Formats: sequence, C-alpha cells, structure tokens
Amino acid sequence: MRKNYGLGYFLEDLWAKGFKLSDEHIRFIYFGKNSTNASEWKTIIAVKTTLKFQQQFDPSFFISVLEHITKKEIRSKRQAYASLEAKGLSANRLIK
Repeated sequence: MRKNYGLGYFLEDLWAKGFKLSDEHIRFIYFGKNSTNASEWKTIIAVKTTLKFQQQFDPSFFISVLEHITKKEIRSKRQAYASLEAKGLSANRLIK
C-alpha cells in the first residue's frame, strides 16, 4: 500500500496494527480536521504526533498540534515536523 493514503485508510491501518481508537476519538479527529480546515496529511501528522508523545489519544493535545501545523506557512511534511521540533516535540527527546 502507498504511504500517501487518506485519513480513513490511516485510521484503519492503525486499527489493523492493534491501536484501537474509539468511535468517539475517530469522530473527534474528523471534527478537529473540519473545524481547523486542515488537510488530510496535516491531520495524519497530528494523530501520529499525539500517539507518539501521549501514548494514547489525547483530544486536547491533538487539537493543539493540529492548530499549530495548520498555519498557512506550513506547506510540506518537512516544514510541519520542523515546526513541531521547534516547539520541543522532537522524536529524539522521547524518554524510552
């Protein structure tokens, strides 16, 4: 499967990998996407970041990440991740 698929496929892939989001969480993800007018790829980045740093789905964290990366000057995945790193959300800073 291609890496560049839609939000629905991404959420189904999470389910298949064993990460079960509730129906309420999925509805909230789509609510956040629609309320911030975010593209699907930015929504996927926000979900990935939320799960990576919170180890579960945290709606308030998700919305804050999504609002941060929906700025008009962020036009690529690289810019989105760089912007998150500038805010202190770096994969290198995770405590394992």
